[in-house]
Amino acid sequence: MSETIETRAKPSRRKLLRLSGAAALLGAARLALPAGAFAQGAGPEVKGTRLGYIALTDASPLIIAKEKGLFAKYGLPDMDIAKQASWGATRDNMALGFKNNGIDGGHILRPKTHLYATGKVMQNGQPLPMYTLLNLNEDGQAISVSNEYKDLNVQKDAAPLKQAFERKKAAGKELTAAMTFPGGTHDLWIRYWLAAGGIDPDTDIKVIVVPPPQMVANMKVGTMDCFCVGEPWNEQLVNQNIGYTALTTGELWARHPEKILGMRADFVDANPKATQAILMAVMEAQQWADRMENRQELSEIVGKRQWFNVPVGDINKRLQGDINYGNGREAKGTKLYMKFWGEGGSSSYPWKSLDTWFVAENIRWGKFEPTIAIKALVDKTNRADLWREAAKALGVAGAPTGDSRGVETFFDGVKFDPAAPLDYLKALKIKRVA
Repeated sequence: MSETIETRAKPSRRKLLRLSGAAALLGAARLALPAGAFAQGAGPEVKGTRLGYIALTDASPLIIAKEKGLFAKYGLPDMDIAKQASWGATRDNMALGFKNNGIDGGHILRPKTHLYATGKVMQNGQPLPMYTLLNLNEDGQAISVSNEYKDLNVQKDAAPLKQAFERKKAAGKELTAAMTFPGGTHDLWIRYWLAAGGIDPDTDIKVIVVPPPQMVANMKVGTMDCFCVGEPWNEQLVNQNIGYTALTTGELWARHPEKILGMRADFVDANPKATQAILMAVMEAQQWADRMENRQELSEIVGKRQWFNVPVGDINKRLQGDINYGNGREAKGTKLYMKFWGEGGSSSYPWKSLDTWFVAENIRWGKFEPTIAIKALVDKTNRADLWREAAKALGVAGAPTGDSRGVETFFDGVKFDPAAPLDYLKALKIKRVA
């Protein structure tokens, strides 16, 4: 029998329950998805993808976004945060992409966006279009030295190692400095430090690649003289009394950028709403991780077996700014801790001027030609515009809007003006470009 006007006007109790349930689900979904998604008629294009990470403390925002349900909150319940064996494995899996059982993005060394996009480190030199979406952290790395040189008490000035290295080399022994990927941040930090102390990293010592989680074990068996890596591996080295920290990288360049959230350009271009959801989840995780009262819990989460499988005691002290250098020096309550968010998101914002330094420094060491169009490469790969959109959706107050953080100053007094990147190279003690 057909419904009358009266029965249509007064739905049954069962129908009312169905309607109220649907309304509740819709309301929950509105809370779960980025602002404006429902106004546009749809949420993220996909329910998730796979992002890679290396067992380093600066991967924490990705892990926290997963552990705290932030990806799900923004409509991405199927996000997979997958551990990578090395930065080389990260590169290879990025080239595959998630559709071919690889990754679509993740926690990567900041210059990798430029090195991938130009094909410099890719198989057969094949460019892989990439975007820098946000800066995961500032500071929080270190340069550590073998206990063989403990009596030298090496700190910011690497010069005391020069004569020791010369004596060791004259005795027919090999000198080795380790970093994590050619042209990456750790490569550039240790090269800068050695060169500022008069040690040429291309001729005076052999610079090798070692995956971060293998640094401590390799120094323990005496296969390296010094290394640069992120935490928690420097702190673990000290805790195991195998070596000591000469300096944290925040002492080399205060508030320097480090890892980024980088993603394949094809994923971002095809999935703008999912990309915004990823950004919002990670940015919210950065805000949580930046609060000092959360640092202990952060250490406990990332130290878990499924993430780093590292004791909390190897993570939490330096995260709070307490530095035991391992050679009798200790500093409490410093500002050398890792920064994830900063005022208005200034630590998260992917400043183009900082990308410019990384390209210039890689010109210095021969990874890029001096003729490379720096600004064009940075403009092509840096998506600060997407960060700003996500910040607006999150209601971030005082968020950065420009491209430049201004002139930067390094520990040896050398200044970098992003408006004249090649002029900076002329002021360096050891250089490859006139």
